[in-house]
Amino acid sequence: MSTERDQRLADTFVSLADTLVADFDVLDFLSLLTERATELLQVDAAGVILSDQRGGWWPAAGSSEHAELVEVFAVQTRQGPCLDCVRTGAVVSSADLDADVDRWPLFARAAVGAGFRAATAVPMRLRAEVVGALTLLHTQPVAVDDASIALGQALADIATIGILQQRAVHREEIVFEQLQAALHHRTVVEQAKGVLAESGGLDMNQAYTLLRDYARAHGRRLTDVAHEVATGVVDLISWNADARRP
Repeated sequence: MSTERDQRLADTFVSLADTLVADFDVLDFLSLLTERATELLQVDAAGVILSDQRGGWWPAAGSSEHAELVEVFAVQTRQGPCLDCVRTGAVVSSADLDADVDRWPLFARAAVGAGFRAATAVPMRLRAEVVGALTLLHTQPVAVDDASIALGQALADIATIGILQQRAVHREEIVFEQLQAALHHRTVVEQAKGVLAESGGLDMNQAYTLLRDYARAHGRRLTDVAHEVATGVVDLISWNADARRP
């Protein structure tokens, strides 16, 4: 088991470091970060917020697209450990969100209402430059141990380096171009999820999973597929039905 985890960890670091490919997709990259963080750190959910370059913070990716989790990550751009983390550049934790309602009333109530009892946020930073944060959520009121925090910080750091490296290669004069692109891509994905939810009777997590599965099955970028779904070019509901037919 340890060997499998070590191999998965090594594969994750390689994937997060490899941003110099021609078809680099920052949203898919951040989704990978949250999925692997959930798996490797043994937490129940993870999400990333990024700077919009104008002093605001926006949810960019999550380990799932369940509506309750999406709402939690939206609230944390206004209040919570994640926002405190990006402002201070330091790890911020709560081992029991019920006990921190006075500290973060909006975030704590949203998180507990969605079934999460503990949260830890680690900064996505390179030296003094903080571009976002990775939040780890537990359904039980337990503190994330020091080893997991250290590993989470390492994942966040390598992801930050990868994003900034990819940005520097293509647009040195625009500091946060890739981060702004992630926010735009997120909007396109939300539009596509809405189309799939309405046409296929899916919830938002099922719609996102269908988008991701189609993109991976066809070797496509997630945001390109989302744009085609949102504009009616691709019918994923029919494709999914055909794929499931014996």
